[in-house]
Amino acid sequence: MQRLLKLSRAIDRLSSWIGRALSWVALALVALGVINVVGRYLGAQLGMQLSSNALLEAQTQAFDLMFLLGACYLLRRDGHIRIDIIHGRLSPRAQAWIDIVGTVVVLIPFCTLLIWLSLGYVGDAWSRLEVSPNPGGLPLYPIKTVIPLAFGLLLLQGISELIKRCAIVAGHATDHASATGGD
Repeated sequence: MQRLLKLSRAIDRLSSWIGRALSWVALALVALGVINVVGRYLGAQLGMQLSSNALLEAQTQAFDLMFLLGACYLLRRDGHIRIDIIHGRLSPRAQAWIDIVGTVVVLIPFCTLLIWLSLGYVGDAWSRLEVSPNPGGLPLYPIKTVIPLAFGLLLLQGISELIKRCAIVAGHATDHASATGGD
């Protein structure tokens, strides 16, 4: 079990690193939003086009990155939605069992299915080097590549969470904090 918990901690470190990196993407998203708004309004006043489809699409793609890649970080931080009214009143062991069942029955099959379904979609985009149909738009194949990557990272984090919950059930940890090494 100690080797599995060590693997879990490594996956957790990766997800935490991604979360920190996404804070820079959030900063870029805000900057792009400001540039787009200022460019649109200042351009209207000056009678010039100061905004572009590329800037608007960059803003959208920054949001896409945050949404897709942030899922593994959110799961790592236990920030997903659940019915805490019931879950919070249960013992750590009962909570762990619920999380194990949810991970095995829902999360792992969902991530696996989405990875499998997205590979053809991404492969098609790469084969055509797909670009936005908007004038001056950005390439789409790089952002589409993030789809299977994001679900792969979410699957990895799901496995990490499964390991931690199994440690609780097996008595190797008393609660989620002790299974994560104090985090």
